[in-house]
Amino acid sequence: MQIKVGKYSGFCGGVKRSVLNAEESLNNSDVVYCYGELVHNKQVINSLTAKGLKVIEDINEAEDGSKVIFRAHGVEKKIYEIAEKKNLNIVDLTCPNVLKIHEKAKKLVEDGYFIILIAQVSHPETIGTISFCGDNCFILENSDMILDLENKIKESKCKRIAVITQTTISVDRYNELIDIIKEKFSLYELNIDNNICDATNLRQQEMKELSKEVDAVIVIGGKNSSNTKKLYDIGVRNCSKCFLIETVDDLTDDIFKYERIGIMGGASTPRSSVDEVMSRLNK
Repeated sequence: MQIKVGKYSGFCGGVKRSVLNAEESLNNSDVVYCYGELVHNKQVINSLTAKGLKVIEDINEAEDGSKVIFRAHGVEKKIYEIAEKKNLNIVDLTCPNVLKIHEKAKKLVEDGYFIILIAQVSHPETIGTISFCGDNCFILENSDMILDLENKIKESKCKRIAVITQTTISVDRYNELIDIIKEKFSLYELNIDNNICDATNLRQQEMKELSKEVDAVIVIGGKNSSNTKKLYDIGVRNCSKCFLIETVDDLTDDIFKYERIGIMGGASTPRSSVDEVMSRLNK
């Protein structure tokens, strides 16, 4: 059996920073809350909650004056306002790339742009980012939404359109939608910004190449992880057999009938999860 492991497998820089800082916060405080899951990986969250982290979905569940971590995906603008009123000690572990998008969005609002956010509608990062985009904005997830977008822009009376993106959106989806936007809104002033982070871009490109070189590919990551799902989708398109697992325990004996196997871990997947899969395959 030949095993090829993606060199970009495992934590991206933003996730690594968030996890290390969360652990440091737990070491220095008796009670630490986290607003939403810090990252989309069950094993990471279980490890942190075992050390005392309390994950909450409502900011009002945090006691006034307590320490609260903001998740790596970012939070809504109103959450910052509520936190200030409750005198919370905020540890903002929002990915720096996401924070840059929030600042960009605020400037675009000031400059009178209609903002198109290319993103998954229900993703936590999207929910946070769109809250900084003012009234004239639209979340564009796929080409079926173009007509609604056209109507919203006409109603806004805006003559300038800016495009920003979710950091983990599919590169192929981004390119498809940008081509449509350029065609549909050629008479508008367009300000297009590709905010897909390098970690996402590099992983997706590597996955394209890896999945074409093997008989089967294993993608390791949380089932609710956007970047992991994108890697799996790429694998399915390019390889005859693609497995999506969260841990080594999800592996079945079917994998052992393949001679060449590729392994790719998502951006919120611990390297230990990748190593455990490799060990299992090498037995």
